[in-house]
Amino acid sequence: MDSTALQRQNRRLSRLKEQGVTRSTVLVHNECKPAFEGLRGHLIDPSKAEALTMLVQQIQSIQSPTNVSQVKQLSPFRYPGGKTWLVPEIRRWLLNSKSKPSAFVEPFAGGAMASLTAAAESLAHKVVMTELDDDVAAVWETLISGSDADVNWLNNKILNFEVCLDSVRKILDGNPKSFKTQAFRTIIKNRMQRGGIMAPGAGLVKAGEDGKGLLSRWYPETLVKRINIIRSVRDRISFNQGDAFETIKLFANDPSAFFFVDPPYTAGGKKAGSRLYTHNAIDHEHLFSTMSKVLGSVMLTYDDAPEVRTLAEKYGFRVEAVPMKNTHHEVIRELLILKP
Repeated sequence: MDSTALQRQNRRLSRLKEQGVTRSTVLVHNECKPAFEGLRGHLIDPSKAEALTMLVQQIQSIQSPTNVSQVKQLSPFRYPGGKTWLVPEIRRWLLNSKSKPSAFVEPFAGGAMASLTAAAESLAHKVVMTELDDDVAAVWETLISGSDADVNWLNNKILNFEVCLDSVRKILDGNPKSFKTQAFRTIIKNRMQRGGIMAPGAGLVKAGEDGKGLLSRWYPETLVKRINIIRSVRDRISFNQGDAFETIKLFANDPSAFFFVDPPYTAGGKKAGSRLYTHNAIDHEHLFSTMSKVLGSVMLTYDDAPEVRTLAEKYGFRVEAVPMKNTHHEVIRELLILKP
């Protein structure tokens, strides 16, 4: 291209920029190129923005299973009921809001994957986490409200811990006197017990991955990296140990609050929640009734059970079955229950 032609092109690009049109590089598969060419003229017309947004949402609604191994991990916990697979859905739910939510409320925090995503990506003005379990709460108290010295101590304990049966049992049998020592014991328990199960009576990992035994889920550098990321966004997070329903009440009258509710799965006689978690007793009908009355947006997640679908219909919620691939690459479905 000669200098005259280049100058003309630059002037044209400058005029387009003044009109709000910028040049972007787009990667297009050969199979999709005809469709893209058909859209090209619409992409410079601002009046088509709403229609294009709706088109994108329709494409996104054609769901394919979320592979949990491909979603960025932020939580230091490994939970049998962790919500790594749901991160793309939660992100989309928040981003589709007309304005940034005033609060992202997670009353059954557990591993808090949803809250950590909302905080790390600044998807809400503030993130509110509640957890009843003493051991799990000790981790969040340390990481969010603890001093830099406490977190440095915890990081060093993780990095320098020598994994063997005797050292693990010594930590698990100990009687911690502070949040930071209880947090360290909780992380050891979560990583060393089978499946990350936190309830009393859970056994230790035996063979583990590739026959590595107790070492199979122990990644100290990764854990410390996640802890440091959480510390970097702690100013966006409020954590309190307590009852989930009390936290829900605090934000029930805020129409711009978003509630992500992931209770123990014990509805319909399900045993997973009672087997996995120390605090698993919950009145599910009361939960549905409570969430139906809040003014803000609501997303609940449950196992697919007839009793859950009945409660959702009774209290006017919309139900979506979401496919996911678990760590064994099996496609299973869970329910997303949303307030219309």
